[in-house]
Amino acid sequence: MAEPGVETRTRSSVITARAAATFEPVGRSVATARAFVRDTLQGWGYTDVVDDAVVLTSELVTNAVIHAGTAADVLCLRTENGVRIEVADRYPEREVPLQGSGRFDTSPDRENGRGLLLCAALASRWGVDYSPTRKHVWFQLDLPERPVGTRSAGPVLPTDLLPVADERVRVAVTQIDRNGTITAWNEDAEHLFGYAADQVIGKPLGDFAAWPHTPGIGTGIAEALRLSRWEGSYGIRGTDGRVIPVYASHLRVRDTNGEPSTVCLLVRDYERAILQSPPRTPVDSSKESRSSDPFEVFIGSPAPDDLDGLLQRTVERARDMLDGDAAFLLLATDDETELEVRATTGLPSARQRFARVPVEAAGTGRYSSARMPAVHEDLAAVPGAVPLLNGTGMRSVVTVPLKVEGRLTGSLGVAAEAAGRYSNEEALRLQFAADRIALAVESARLGELERLRRGSLSFLVEASDLLAGTLDRDQTLALMAQMTVPTLATWCAVYTIADPTSEPYLSYVLHEDEERIDGLKALLSKIAPPEPVPSPGARVWTAPADAAHQAALRTSMRELGLGSSPLSSGIGTTLATAAAVGGETVVLPLVARNRVIGMLTLGKPSDDHFRQEILELAEDLSRRAALALDNARLYSERMAISQSLQRSLLPPGLPQIPGVEVDVIYRAAGEGNEVGGDFYDLFPIHDNAYGFAIGDVCGTGPEAAAVTGLARHALRLLAREGFGGPAVLERLNAAILDEGARSRFLTLLYGELWPQEDGSAVLKVVCAGHPLPLRLRQDGTVEPAADPQPLLGVMDDLELYEQTVTLDPGDVLLCVTDGVTERREGPRMLGDDGLAEVLTTCTGLTAGAVTARVMRAVERFAAEPASDDMAILAMRVPEPHHD
Repeated sequence: MAEPGVETRTRSSVITARAAATFEPVGRSVATARAFVRDTLQGWGYTDVVDDAVVLTSELVTNAVIHAGTAADVLCLRTENGVRIEVADRYPEREVPLQGSGRFDTSPDRENGRGLLLCAALASRWGVDYSPTRKHVWFQLDLPERPVGTRSAGPVLPTDLLPVADERVRVAVTQIDRNGTITAWNEDAEHLFGYAADQVIGKPLGDFAAWPHTPGIGTGIAEALRLSRWEGSYGIRGTDGRVIPVYASHLRVRDTNGEPSTVCLLVRDYERAILQSPPRTPVDSSKESRSSDPFEVFIGSPAPDDLDGLLQRTVERARDMLDGDAAFLLLATDDETELEVRATTGLPSARQRFARVPVEAAGTGRYSSARMPAVHEDLAAVPGAVPLLNGTGMRSVVTVPLKVEGRLTGSLGVAAEAAGRYSNEEALRLQFAADRIALAVESARLGELERLRRGSLSFLVEASDLLAGTLDRDQTLALMAQMTVPTLATWCAVYTIADPTSEPYLSYVLHEDEERIDGLKALLSKIAPPEPVPSPGARVWTAPADAAHQAALRTSMRELGLGSSPLSSGIGTTLATAAAVGGETVVLPLVARNRVIGMLTLGKPSDDHFRQEILELAEDLSRRAALALDNARLYSERMAISQSLQRSLLPPGLPQIPGVEVDVIYRAAGEGNEVGGDFYDLFPIHDNAYGFAIGDVCGTGPEAAAVTGLARHALRLLAREGFGGPAVLERLNAAILDEGARSRFLTLLYGELWPQEDGSAVLKVVCAGHPLPLRLRQDGTVEPAADPQPLLGVMDDLELYEQTVTLDPGDVLLCVTDGVTERREGPRMLGDDGLAEVLTTCTGLTAGAVTARVMRAVERFAAEPASDDMAILAMRVPEPHHD
């Protein structure tokens, strides 16, 4: 049964059209239901009741799909007097709040009270119907009573007060399909913009429209074309390249097949009165009393749910309220020292967006009136009083502050091209509107700021991880640029400073459009780099924009001097580069360990600005990037020193020994090839006598490297002084012990070789704690070629002896370090026996083939990379050739 005060049936009326849809119990269905009702009523021409119908439908569908968790059926019925909308769900047992009783809870937070509460407030009639399986809530909205054929009427105005238009008013009519492509273009459009229909049909409207919003922020042209109805200003680029300001009215329609498209009516911007809808006024006092929220009275319902949409709606409503030509809204920074342009209409917003002006300072060229309402009757008399309007042609302006709890949060202004348009009365009206929306704007701004800060934190965490993952200088430079473009800037350049006496060097350039990189790099190479100032924060650098402008001007003048000759491709590149760097450019110092090691330069395209939050994020990034770049520099220097020292510890080359083949393979283990470890040498002592050595110093690093260098150079010096093998090693042992705490024990195989006339070779070897050399005979037998003796660097008194080995033709002497014999795979080790087994397969091979086979066997023995240095020295006496 129906509750008292709730009507359960409508008055008898003829239904002339109906539309129905079902929405699943998911969150996005609420927005889809709103769009369905809005499109349906717009298509029926019931624009006067669209807003109320959308609000009520949104609440009722929310109750069904969100709170009740069931599907919602929405039915729209058109009658002669208005529209009836029914919303049904599958939850009939839910309680109906009673109007006029104690059970009628007016709290909007109650999930089952708000929708019906709004029905009672907004609908002409409403009711609730029950069935065994469903519950219907319906409401009726009656059309306002107006004389037939009259939407609204205005007073009779004197002729001189009527809006100005050309001799013949032209209205461009275009139609845009669901993909944003132009499908119709009338004669007036051809006349206004210069394009014939066949030049534009089939192309995106975005190719010709100069949209006033920054891409990716707020409502763009693609979003506007999907709205049911939209009005506003933008520009169309004519055939001569100039932007023609237009006022447009968009209406979304669908054809008989259900295919949606958008009809666009466009007039010259100064003829906007032809298309501009008058502000919606309440029909009667009862309707006016239904909305008690002053914010919704000014903004309209539903209010935009994003900050950019809210600000854009605010400036458009403020402009219309005071019948201005332009309006703007600026938001204060956290410290209230600057104002940042966030929304404009009637002004080149792409140029002005995020531009900043001081709140107050001495002089007429400052925004000194931001904290109180101000009226400027003629800006020509006070140049620079409102910097935002410089060069725009605006003459009179009224500005008012946005304040929350006495704190300045922004500034709202309306301007006109004529002087003397505004007085204190308009300032009071605008201030009243600003007071209505200030709290909502500040709340939306704080919400956006919180989302931006969360995103910034995630960005910095990811950037830190990436920068910490490399110690390569070039890769660090590339990461710095790729993290800033296009997230923070359109283009980026990194300058590096090698040392305090060096000039900044252009090390890396990146642009979001790869085709612009070469031109940008050429431009920056021709101008002086920015001054390396260590003070933190971003500072503006105008040199790139100035240089690009001058280059474009010179190129254009040269091309114009060619007369009828076709333009060369050079002007296109120059102009494109000028546009790429024509906006704001900032420089951030890269400071690490109290020294400026470079500069990070970020740029925007023509007439664009950075927002303060982006600059703060860039500053955080620059500090992390500077430390990563300096770490990469230090690591590169250390690697260069290490590799240079490593090379100095190895012989520059192997001498040619008559009658003996010699080959060496040396592999240093570990990333960066740590100095120290294994070494080898082969050098001439005197005529027909050669010394050779292969050794392994305990440990790695500089201490081991010192012993390695000592050993190699001492061996050469002592051998050339005529000392024999035991004497050479005994003196080397004493020199190592003299190093004291820096000494390291050393295993060393040292020998002297004399090639003989009969084709053999005589060797005298001393094996001091080193893996024994192996001799391979022609018959395939392998045997040690020396006996083990004490290693060096442990005992003072060493008594070493040398052993003589004769290599016959075809014999091979193989010497290795313990990195070869101690090659491991789990518990298995190659060992001396495994090496000997490999060597038995090398009969008849050259010295180079022997070392290669041994190395291949070592690598195949285990899957893991080697953890120790390895040196392999093979000497072979070749067999004589028989003719």
